[in-house]
Amino acid sequence: MQDGGAQTETPRYSRVLLKISGEALMGEEAFGLHPPTVQRVAQEIKKVHDLGVEICMVIGGGNIFRGLQGSAQGMERTTADYMGMLATVMNALGMQSALEGLGIFTRVISAIPMDQVCEPYIRRRAVRHLEKGRVCIFAAGTGNPYFTTDTAATLRASEMSCDAIFKGTQVDGIYDSDPKTNPDAVRYERITYDEVLQKNLKVMDASAIALARDNSLPIIVFSLNEPNGLAGVVQGRGKFTIVEPS
Repeated sequence: MQDGGAQTETPRYSRVLLKISGEALMGEEAFGLHPPTVQRVAQEIKKVHDLGVEICMVIGGGNIFRGLQGSAQGMERTTADYMGMLATVMNALGMQSALEGLGIFTRVISAIPMDQVCEPYIRRRAVRHLEKGRVCIFAAGTGNPYFTTDTAATLRASEMSCDAIFKGTQVDGIYDSDPKTNPDAVRYERITYDEVLQKNLKVMDASAIALARDNSLPIIVFSLNEPNGLAGVVQGRGKFTIVEPS
């Protein structure tokens, strides 16, 4: 049962991956990072961390540079995608600063080596960081062009043996149409991977959904704007949509 119930402090998941867009960190700004918004998201993560949940993150880069947009404007696609990967590193460093300001040990782990600012991605080392209670922020996508940060998030969640992917959005779940423009939009409580693909619902890109399906990795979509929303969903409370096998 998703709504109501006892306010238990027992999390339903022991290790999760949080996926948020770069735009979620813009706040009231039209570009870049909005420090108060970054701080608010960091505080939400701290509440989950304080429950004893192991957390890793993937943050998009669309608030700084979006590879597909650059490609559409005539830039060579591979170059544009690499620029987008670098934007995710900038967002990861910003989130690291906010989390460590709250006393949470954090590691930024990049798929593109840049040793002066973050660690290279080594799976076993990343798992060890999680076991020690450090938040791992995976940056630079998969390190390859033509793959989105949604796909990177699903890949890393699978490699880290996460219990679920938590996709923080501007709305409290998956709807059959845009609830911001259609007041009659219907929210799904549960939906299968195949239904998401067949109905072309804009949750994650098709590659990410297929990878999650192949690894039976649940995707939980919730509102990042809801106070205590992430901690509540990790404990099974609040409004959200879960994508899972049929």
